[in-house]
Amino acid sequence: MSVDAQKQDKPALPGDIDFGRKVAVLRVQGGTLSGRIDVRAVAVIVMLVAAALVVAVFALGTGDYPVSPDRVVQAIFGNGSRIEELVVMEWRMPRVLLALILGAALGVSGAVFQSITRNPLGSPDIIGFNTGAYTGALVVLLIIGGGGYYDTAVGALVGGMITALLVYLLAFKRGVQGFRLIIVGIAVSAVLSSVNAWLILRADLEDAMSAAVWGAGSLNGLGWTQARPALILLAVLTPLLVLASYRMPMLDLGDDAAKALGIRAEPTRLMLIVLGVALTAVATAAAGPIAFVSLAAPQLARRLTRTPGVAMLPAAAMGALLLVASDLIAQRAFTPTQLPVGVVTVSVGGLYLVWLLAREARRQ
Repeated sequence: MSVDAQKQDKPALPGDIDFGRKVAVLRVQGGTLSGRIDVRAVAVIVMLVAAALVVAVFALGTGDYPVSPDRVVQAIFGNGSRIEELVVMEWRMPRVLLALILGAALGVSGAVFQSITRNPLGSPDIIGFNTGAYTGALVVLLIIGGGGYYDTAVGALVGGMITALLVYLLAFKRGVQGFRLIIVGIAVSAVLSSVNAWLILRADLEDAMSAAVWGAGSLNGLGWTQARPALILLAVLTPLLVLASYRMPMLDLGDDAAKALGIRAEPTRLMLIVLGVALTAVATAAAGPIAFVSLAAPQLARRLTRTPGVAMLPAAAMGALLLVASDLIAQRAFTPTQLPVGVVTVSVGGLYLVWLLAREARRQ
């Protein structure tokens, strides 16, 4: 099977008609399959993935036992020494791999909610799903008394899903509108934040400190035992969300236009919300609430690709790069003290949010 590729559009010259974005049309010779590929979006995805992999290799090679980048690559492919393979594959690889995968999951989840709400603030952590997951983890840690990793993860997963259901039902009025979903989510998040503060204040000092550390969002101490369940769940959820995402551009046209194109708007929106919340909940269950990655990644990716809407793959690549870079900063910026990665993402995301609000204010 061979693939024939050609450029469909040419760059517009001054005074010429603007033919739009440059795309490549792929056709399978002798077959009926064809597809249009945005050249700029593909180039941005490749650059973001390459940057994330470079940061990952650097993270795998730095620490108390430094390993050069070429030896890191050889250790990954099984050609390193015994100690190098132990350090790279057993001690550092689970954390770096989780940073890449969880960052991609948060980026995709943010792309889903920003597309559904048609608002750059439509992010799971703004709408309150992270806060709900934190509430579920606190109930397990401080009330039920479960202190294990999996107990806390299940509590966070259940808390995030219940919060999403509550926000959806409160925002539902002959369908769910994006602005109403954000406002209801912010209100529910505020209520849950007060509940979380009350739970911590009434707890013993040691339990309260453990809960606060978990709530900061951290990848410290995670190994293959903790990484495998999250990786399996995300490997199942991500393809389902990618398959469902082809309907998102039709939803962007409005419910009436989507119905005219044969798309049932509300069931499709509900399905995307469930899958997006599931991705956020799994990431939160694995590492605690990590804020602002799902808010910033889709918007940064959209600005680089210059696409009119929010796209999944660029958001996933940007999310992976943001989280693995933030975790490297959290590990090495204040050596030997390691910060929770959530502290770094909040700092970076806060600056981004200030810039975004200032930009919107100037525009209005």
